[in-house]
Amino acid sequence: MTIYVNIGEAKTRLSELVAAAKRGEDVVIARAGAPEVRLVPVDPDALRKEIGAKRRAFIGSMKGLIHDDVDWFEPMPAEELALWHGGGLFPDGGDEAAG
Repeated sequence: MTIYVNIGEAKTRLSELVAAAKRGEDVVIARAGAPEVRLVPVDPDALRKEIGAKRRAFIGSMKGLIHDDVDWFEPMPAEELALWHGGGLFPDGGDEAAG
């Protein structure tokens, strides 16, 4: 069974129309008598799979950009740290590490 409603009526009956779509009924919303959209229930498993596929595709697209040889937890060498800070390690000019 197909339910046809105009958009104004759909605003007031939205909960009822969503329940009908979830039961498997065909719900068509029209504007000025011309059909515009159809309500369909969402399959949570399909949605989860689609999101997972998009995430995997994104991560796969990053493969050439991320360097696997970098140890992210090692301290940065003094020369590289100096480049980040625009000069020596210490503002007073003493670049020797304490200790």
